[in-house]
Amino acid sequence: MMATTAYIDDSCSEVIDPPKTEVLDVVELPGDHTQHPPKPNVVVSSSVRELLECPVCLSAMYPPIHQCSNGHTLCSGCKPRVHNRCPTCRHELGNIRCLALEKVAASLEVPCKYQSFGCSGIYPYYSKLKHESQCQYRPYSCPYAGSECTVVGDIPYLVNHLKDDHKVDMHNGCTFNHRYVKPNPHEVENATWMLTVFSCFGQYFCLHFEAFQLGMSPVYIAFLRFMGDDAEAKNYSYSLEVGGTGRKMIWQGVPRSIRDSHRKVRDSYDGLIIQRNMALFFSGGDRKELKLRVTGRIWKEQ
Repeated sequence: MMATTAYIDDSCSEVIDPPKTEVLDVVELPGDHTQHPPKPNVVVSSSVRELLECPVCLSAMYPPIHQCSNGHTLCSGCKPRVHNRCPTCRHELGNIRCLALEKVAASLEVPCKYQSFGCSGIYPYYSKLKHESQCQYRPYSCPYAGSECTVVGDIPYLVNHLKDDHKVDMHNGCTFNHRYVKPNPHEVENATWMLTVFSCFGQYFCLHFEAFQLGMSPVYIAFLRFMGDDAEAKNYSYSLEVGGTGRKMIWQGVPRSIRDSHRKVRDSYDGLIIQRNMALFFSGGDRKELKLRVTGRIWKEQ
């Protein structure tokens, strides 16, 4: 069973390829996410780590690594920020590269930063960022769409977070029948209803429903996201149905992984889209209140 672990990652590191002059002993094939087994006696001392740490942003440095005439180093991203002055001795930086430190870094092998989540791989220093951007153990962002939630973690942690902190509706089963109500819908251009989470097939799925503007047209959209990676999401399909007064609309698709943000899925129109006038027609009555019933089911592909 996967350990429940929270992880807060506020880094925005750029994936940088190794210097063309270096030959590394690991070849990464496109789409190859295989975890390399741990290698014995691979130790990166704290003093070496400190040498590779930028004194300004405190992040690991990658080529080009700059240095002043006194040998103090900093990363290329911070060089413009210090106005060409060494942050350590205040001497002018110029355009000196610390090739020796770049070569030292190329000789190192380091563990993935998601080691606590289960990744046991050891990677060349210059391949580490690329691996971490694709690591199957990297944490997920909270899928809640009602606020800019910054919590990240593994799936068990996020399920508990959604239940305890966001108070979302939790359901067991692979079919659903939801009613979305909104008074004065003509006054609402953007609205998000409470997220619903379904547990079925031993997995978790998130049902989203919201109002937004599609060009100049007010519309509603419903879609499903899978709490797991995209490769697993493709094992499932779902359908959504909405209707009234003898008419109905049906959508069938594949749930998107929560690796894709809620906004990305919505803005790609990957779901059941209902024009507001049609939604009010389905609601019946005097069309002054939204009373839309959305039914659906989730199934596993053979």
